[in-house]
Amino acid sequence: MKGASTLAAAHATALEREARRGRTLYVLDEPTNGLHAVDVDRLLIELHRLVDGGDTAVVIERDLDVIKTADWLIDIGRRSAGRPDHRRGHPEQIAADPGSHTGRFLHPLLEPR
Repeated sequence: MKGASTLAAAHATALEREARRGRTLYVLDEPTNGLHAVDVDRLLIELHRLVDGGDTAVVIERDLDVIKTADWLIDIGRRSAGRPDHRRGHPEQIAADPGSHTGRFLHPLLEPR
């Protein structure tokens, strides 16, 4: 994990400004790994509580039940030739993208809004 002093100046300034406002950036790397489904539900409740309170959560995750609740996704994959393949958007946008491998599996889990 990098401290604010090793980030680009603009990013460091933004983080410092948010910290002064009492807001926190949480970065979680596959937090559901090894958790029971009940504990995943508890984790999601807490993450949404933090975000609703003005904090930011960045979650690196493979669990589609977590992915479908995100406000914004960055879908990082590889094309058949090994080149990077990136998509970003709301879960519904990723699910509707015919070229998104994640979207194919996410689509049946999303309820129409």
